[in-house]
Amino acid sequence: MTATSTRPPGAARPRRPRGALAAALLCAAGLLCAALLAGPLPFGDQRPAAQRGTPAAGPSGAASGPVPSPGAPGVGDPLLPLDGNGGYTVRRYTLAFDWRAPRTPFPAGATIDATATQALSRFHLDFAGNTLRQVTVDGERAKAVRDGDELVVTPARPIREGGAFTVHVDYTADPTQQRERDDAIRVYGWGPTPDGTVVCAQPNGAKMIFPVNDHPSLRAPVTFRITTPPGLTAVANGRLVERAGRPGGRIRWTYDSEHPVAAQLVQLAIGRFTFADSTGPRGLPVRDVVPDGLVGDTEDHRSRTAGHLAWLERRLGPYPFRRYGVLVGDTDLPVALETQSLSVVPRAVLLGDRVRAERDLVHELVHQWTGNSVAIRRWSDLWLSEGHARFYERLYSDAHGGPGLEDAMRAAYEQHDQWRRDAGAPAEPAEPTLFTVMRYDGSALVLYALREKVGEEVFEKIERAWVTTYRGRVAGTRDFVRLASRVAGEDLAPFLDAWLYGERTPPMPGHPDWQVDPVLS
Repeated sequence: MTATSTRPPGAARPRRPRGALAAALLCAAGLLCAALLAGPLPFGDQRPAAQRGTPAAGPSGAASGPVPSPGAPGVGDPLLPLDGNGGYTVRRYTLAFDWRAPRTPFPAGATIDATATQALSRFHLDFAGNTLRQVTVDGERAKAVRDGDELVVTPARPIREGGAFTVHVDYTADPTQQRERDDAIRVYGWGPTPDGTVVCAQPNGAKMIFPVNDHPSLRAPVTFRITTPPGLTAVANGRLVERAGRPGGRIRWTYDSEHPVAAQLVQLAIGRFTFADSTGPRGLPVRDVVPDGLVGDTEDHRSRTAGHLAWLERRLGPYPFRRYGVLVGDTDLPVALETQSLSVVPRAVLLGDRVRAERDLVHELVHQWTGNSVAIRRWSDLWLSEGHARFYERLYSDAHGGPGLEDAMRAAYEQHDQWRRDAGAPAEPAEPTLFTVMRYDGSALVLYALREKVGEEVFEKIERAWVTTYRGRVAGTRDFVRLASRVAGEDLAPFLDAWLYGERTPPMPGHPDWQVDPVLS
């Protein structure tokens, strides 16, 4: 995500979450599946020991499996502990939206195919607002209780460990839902437009869109079925599978995300759109989605995507998804967002200065490698996502008429102690300071320092190894430190730990004249 800046030119710029027959079948499969797909929560089992399940006696008194117990209400991320949920993994989301008009509630449904990682008596979904109508589990009515942003679901019968199950939630969606933050995000959730909507769910606003297991480390493929009135187009992450006529002239648009996607990176947009098709390196399909009245005026900046892709592939290797495109957001939202394979960029950016537009375009494109393909393990690893995006954004801008990289990094260095005091060290944010300048220029500075220490050639090998080794996987700060040390052939932990966690900014390698400004209270 990128955001606007109020700092002077050259200074660091902030940027911006089945009935009896089915039971019999499950029992028959139990010996085969009981041990499959079970695993701990990403940050440890958050349930009390008494709730973790002990073998239950069967008819003969022999142990037959764990006692069903509640799934945890969150994955235990220290910054947002109730985000995500325990006790299951999602295999696929199928979302149905029967769109009516801007800012108008509409019928919606979410089908969640999941696998239990423990014997479940009940489980949670992240779900905020909207009007709940009915919840079923494997076709049977389930008890559903709202508890803040949690939807607590108790199925008609427990779910065995390793068992596959399907949840369906019928609800009325409210496309006006938004929340605010005091950092670069500012506003997130639904983004109303003159004739429809876009979605900006980062960091944890997907729960305002659909019931979800919402944490950046949790990903699943998504099928979108969006029905629109005549004259409107729907778009979403991935590939357009079908465009089908419905009664009354309505149209159902079906998209497949093609790859697993984190909830904060989901995109669905509705409006009067034109598809602008082109190709990138090696014939990569590139499809921009542009409001009809903005096609010509945004073409110059949008046409640079193929060049941006080629420039980044020379540094990071092949683009990690099957297609890409830019969604021009006809909104007043202040940020661009790296929604997977279809980045949303506000119209004002694409109608403005070339250097600024290219910075945002490159920033969101870098995220497809770092943050989207290589997902962060916990929110404190956000520096890996935003720091990389800002570093390459500035490296590109340096070579294409923008501010010099060294000047930008020196300006960031001067302010780094202040940022550490105000927002925590790069890998030690607090929840309110997640999307502040420390996670952008402040974290790009860590990568710049690493490059200055090991040299450009070794740094480029580290970067290529990072996005290649963890392509399609989840990784965190310790993974990066270990990989960098292995590639460099030296233990970089002391050096990187000082930069990532220290109270004071370390000396910049190769720049003994760089000084940190005094901290102001």
